[in-house]
Amino acid sequence: MPPEAATPLMRQYLAAKEQAPQALLFFRLGDFYELFFDDAVTAARELEITLTSRNKEKGEAVPMCGVPHHAAEGYIARLIQRNYRVAICEQMGAPGPGKKLVRREITRIVSPGTATEAGILQSRQNNYLACASLQAERAGLAWVDLSTGEFQATEMPAGELCAAVEQSGARELLVSESLRSLGEDLSGLRILLTEIDAWTHECNYADRLLREHFDVLSLDGCGLASKPLATGCAGALLHHLRDTQKSSLNHLELPGFVERGGDLVLDAVTVRNLELFEPIFSQDLDGNRQATLVATIDRTQTAMGARLLRRRLARPSRQLQEVEQRLDAVAELASRTIVRGELNRLLAEAPDMERLLARLTLGSAGAREVVALARALALVPRLRPHLEQCQCTRLAALLGALDDLPALRALIGAALADEPPANLIDGGTVRDGYHAGLDELRDISRNARKYLADIELRERARTGIASLKVRFNNVFGYYIEISKANLAGVPGDYDRKQTLVNAERFTTPELKELETRILEAQDRMLAIEREVFDTVRQQVVEAAGRIKQSAAALAELDLAVALATLASEAGYTRPEFSADGTLRIEAGRHPVIEHLMLRESQRFLPNDLYLDQEKQFLAIITGPNMGGKSTYLRQVALMVILAQMGSFVPARSALLPLVDRVFTRIGAADNLARGRSTFMVEMTETAAILNTATADSLILLDEIGRGTATYDGLALAWAVAEFIHDRIGAKTLFATHYHEITVLADRLDGVVNLQVRVKESGDRIIFLRRVEPGAADRSYGIEVARLAGLPQTLILRAREILQLHEKAETRVSESIVPSRKAPTMQIQLFEPVTYQMADRIRSLNLDELKPIDALQLLAQLQRELNSQ
Repeated sequence: MPPEAATPLMRQYLAAKEQAPQALLFFRLGDFYELFFDDAVTAARELEITLTSRNKEKGEAVPMCGVPHHAAEGYIARLIQRNYRVAICEQMGAPGPGKKLVRREITRIVSPGTATEAGILQSRQNNYLACASLQAERAGLAWVDLSTGEFQATEMPAGELCAAVEQSGARELLVSESLRSLGEDLSGLRILLTEIDAWTHECNYADRLLREHFDVLSLDGCGLASKPLATGCAGALLHHLRDTQKSSLNHLELPGFVERGGDLVLDAVTVRNLELFEPIFSQDLDGNRQATLVATIDRTQTAMGARLLRRRLARPSRQLQEVEQRLDAVAELASRTIVRGELNRLLAEAPDMERLLARLTLGSAGAREVVALARALALVPRLRPHLEQCQCTRLAALLGALDDLPALRALIGAALADEPPANLIDGGTVRDGYHAGLDELRDISRNARKYLADIELRERARTGIASLKVRFNNVFGYYIEISKANLAGVPGDYDRKQTLVNAERFTTPELKELETRILEAQDRMLAIEREVFDTVRQQVVEAAGRIKQSAAALAELDLAVALATLASEAGYTRPEFSADGTLRIEAGRHPVIEHLMLRESQRFLPNDLYLDQEKQFLAIITGPNMGGKSTYLRQVALMVILAQMGSFVPARSALLPLVDRVFTRIGAADNLARGRSTFMVEMTETAAILNTATADSLILLDEIGRGTATYDGLALAWAVAEFIHDRIGAKTLFATHYHEITVLADRLDGVVNLQVRVKESGDRIIFLRRVEPGAADRSYGIEVARLAGLPQTLILRAREILQLHEKAETRVSESIVPSRKAPTMQIQLFEPVTYQMADRIRSLNLDELKPIDALQLLAQLQRELNSQ
């Protein structure tokens, strides 16, 4: 529909739509939000609501659908969860006499990264909006959680950008033209990409915008000085939020620069392989999603503490002093059972202060949120006596950071009702006795009948007219009605309003004044309540910094108490850290599997591990499938991560180094959408490890090379092990079925063999789940296949083929790797021709070979094959 042909209303709609072309426009019309054109078609399909049309009689019909304004949040939440953006266009005035068209404006644009509504967010997870930029060989990244105010930025080599974006967990990424070269990689991240203007990344503009918003002279204090890419991304985020939220952003923190070397880096592959937050498979055997580390260890009472747990789990620290202080707090709370119990009980009452504050700052919350915030602050004085019993540095610092803001709490308590309504328009938000004018209006509104009855009685007494009545109608308002027979007694101060057949209607100055006060009372009451609430809300916004400080302290206290509870309940011990790189674990356990087994009344069998920096840093682990190799690898990594995030670990004792990165190459799946086979994924991930790992890293490799032919796989696995030994020197656990590689322990210093033990009973095996020194000489693949239920005839035939090939495989193995005892290679389905025979056949000159000579040669080759 061309704008010149549209009605005034549709021209207003089209003008609003131009301001948010990428969003579905919710256009307020009275009690409904309406959508038109393509927006209506999309919304009707996604929300499963009726699609209708308007202007049918005037030509081309305009598709239209709508939702009630009081139920809009639920519909918006469904669209946001499906990665749509929604622009909300509100009526900025009430329709009235002489008003043909109400002014409307877009008040907010909601997207997956800017949502703050409780119905959209997951309370125990952050909701990040990120922004990335690329310049030559460097990249910048910033991320903000509008619902809590957390704001951070960093820089990195360009090749690490996609991994960093995925690691951030952002739901929406702002991009400009500078990132077009990464189009395919970014689209593979499965997050909403929002295009923004490149100039918003410009460092000078971003620097000025950030300084003005946060009222600081420079960005030196937050670490962004001389960080142009990080500054540009942070500024672009702030610009976007200002443009889309149309409200105060006072709750945002000054963006802090994250030094990537200060944390233990976990790439997205490692996070996925270790099942930190999501299970590799959508459901565990019990049909729930509890088979993750975060679900296993989470004992937090508050949403704020749960989000802090996830952040620390995603970015454990490498700063020894910081880690030790966290562990000190956990240790003291673990030893103080009564204090821990009382703190847990009180923390369970705490609402989500961070998100309450954010909604109040953005203007999307009401009086209930203010009262809830005051109740949260009121917990602080009740927490203090228990915290004062603790002595460690970190808990003392938390005690000092807890601020109950007594003046603000007193204001809220005095001004707002204990149980205010959900909407201000319902009335009753302000407490009786706080505002004299409001109390008077409420008295009039509540006692209007009594006041009218009093006037009626007084006027009857004054005039002597017993039939005098005070009445009301919508045309004349309040009036005094006197019958014709009593008109002689009407006082001179009565003003005639209407003459009827049998009566006259009058008014008086007193009745006029009361009428005005009664009829205007409701509007005036709502206006006063709005004024009072806005004043209180403004006081909350001005105290945002102090409130956020208390909220952060409560979150950290909650996490410390939760980890202490976990340590006490699950039998975890405090880890120690080695200066020389030694890693020694006694009776270590896998926290998730142990937790799941305990639910089934089963016992997890612990295992030990020792690695050091020089003599024993690469462990080659052999043993059967289902024997526990992958579990062993994962439990070591999980203990390192838990320790560096500040948690006790599931072991009898643990001496650990501070590692800079944990790498995993465990399992693979085809990525057909991007043209990558299982083997390609495997090699790509391995390349990333070899190109990035340092001597301070921890590497976990499980079955490298299994995605290709046996000899290719063996060669690659062998070469990878040597490369890690010779070039990197990182502590490595290398699980493999290529038993040939175990000879590296005899050839290279620093390589050690470990095996997962099994017990053989006839032709059957029993998994012992024990990891011990030494190399396994068999894979027990046929026995595992039998346990899996393959037909018995197939198992018998497989054993025959195994015996037939073992001798040939051993000779090939010896030709590749001379050793004191050549182990058996993985089984091939067809008997290989020896390399010597192949060389003899290649060297033949067929043009000169006589038929009788060819027959004799074939007979000789046949005899040699039969003799093997």
